[in-house]
Amino acid sequence: MSVNYASGLSPYDHKGRCGLPEKFDSPDVLLEKLEQLVTLVKKSKHIVFHTGAGISTSAGIPDFRGPKGVWTLEEKGESPETSIRFESAKPTLTHMALVALERKGIAKYIVSQNIDGLHVRSGFPYNRLSELHGNMFVEECNKCGHKYIRQSCVPTMAKNLTGNSCKQSKARGTCRGKLVDTILDWEDSLPEEDLELAEEHSKKSDLSICLGTSLQIVPSGNIPLLTKKNKGKVVIVNLQPTKHDKKCDLKISTYVDDVMKYLCSALDIVIPTFICPSVSLYSIYSISVKTMVNTDADDILINNYTENFREYLSEMDSQNPDDIPKKKLKLEKEDDRDNALDSTITSNSKEDVKVELKYCITKKSSETNAKEVKEDEIDNKILLLSEKSHLSPALTLENDKDVDGIFNCIKEENNKEL
Repeated sequence: MSVNYASGLSPYDHKGRCGLPEKFDSPDVLLEKLEQLVTLVKKSKHIVFHTGAGISTSAGIPDFRGPKGVWTLEEKGESPETSIRFESAKPTLTHMALVALERKGIAKYIVSQNIDGLHVRSGFPYNRLSELHGNMFVEECNKCGHKYIRQSCVPTMAKNLTGNSCKQSKARGTCRGKLVDTILDWEDSLPEEDLELAEEHSKKSDLSICLGTSLQIVPSGNIPLLTKKNKGKVVIVNLQPTKHDKKCDLKISTYVDDVMKYLCSALDIVIPTFICPSVSLYSIYSISVKTMVNTDADDILINNYTENFREYLSEMDSQNPDDIPKKKLKLEKEDDRDNALDSTITSNSKEDVKVELKYCITKKSSETNAKEVKEDEIDNKILLLSEKSHLSPALTLENDKDVDGIFNCIKEENNKEL
C-alpha cells in the first residue's frame, strides 16, 4: 500500500498549522543541548518516548505538516512525490535506537501517532508500545478484540472489514468474529487500552522525549504534558515549532536521527542494524510470557526476530551484563493485560514454575506493600516452596490460594517481610 494513505481518509478541515519554517540549532548550541539531553536521560528512571511522523521521513515516508508534508502540499493542490510502499519502508536509525534503548532498560514505553508499523517491524516490544492512531499491518477482531500483526499491509482503512475472520479458540469452539483494520479516521475514538497505557506511563514518567512531532493533534499531542504533573521533564526534538515549545524543558532543533545517534553513542549503546521485518510481542522485562498482549503475529515475523537479533543481542548482553535486569519483580500493568490470576495458568518445567512463582509472589507482595523478592531467593527455594505449598513442578495456579501458601512459606523461611 502506498505511504500516501491519507488520501483514503474522510475529508477534514482542521488539520493544524502546516508548512511552518524549519529551524536548525547552530553547532555550538546543538552540542550543548545534546549534552543536556544525555544528562537528563542518565538521571531519569522512567523515560517515555512520544513519536510522530518526523521519525519516519528518513525512511522515505512523508510527514504531514512539514514543508513537503502531505497536508502542506494538499493546501497547494499537490500530492507528495513518493513511490515507496509501506511494505518496503525500512525502520530508521531512530527506530533501531529505540529498540536498543528499551533492551538496556532505558526506554520504558513508546507512545506513537504513526501508522506506518515501523516501530513494530523494527523489533520493538509490542507490549511496550501504544499506537494511538493504528497500524497498517494490524487487524483486530470486532468480537473478541484479538489482534493479528501481518507481514503485509491490511487492505482497508478507517476500521473497515478486511475480509478475514478471527480464529481464536474459545470455550465453545472458534471465535469467528470479523477482522477490521486499526487505522483511525478523523472522527474515530482512540483505542481505549492504548490510550490508557499511554497516559499511565506518562503520568509516572520523570522524562518524556518527543521525537518528530508538532504535537498538534489532540489528545495525543497533550499526553507528554502529563509528565509535568509528576514534576518530570519534557524534551522536544523537532525542526518546526510545536504546540508545547514554551512548556518544555529542552527544545532541540535538528534531525531526529542525529540526536538519537549522539545519545546512544554517549551512553555507549550499540544501535542494531535493520535486516528484515520482525516482531517481538513482549519485552525481556515482562514478568511472564503468560501475561502477554492479546496479540498474534505471522510466524515469519516472530522467526525473523530470533534470526535478526541473535548475534546483536548476544554481543550487547555480554558487554554490560549487569545492565540487563533479571526480570525485576515489579508488577507492571502492561505485563498484566491478561490478568493471569483470573485464569488457569499451567507450566510444565522448572523454569516455567520459577517464572510463574515470581509473578504471583510479586502480585501478592504488591498487595501487601512488601519488599521485592530477590532473584536468588526464588532460585534457591523453588523446590522447597513447591514442596511446602503442595505444588508439583507441573504447576497450576487457579486462584490466590496457592499464592498465599508460597508467600507465607517465604516469609516463614526468611522470618521477615519480603
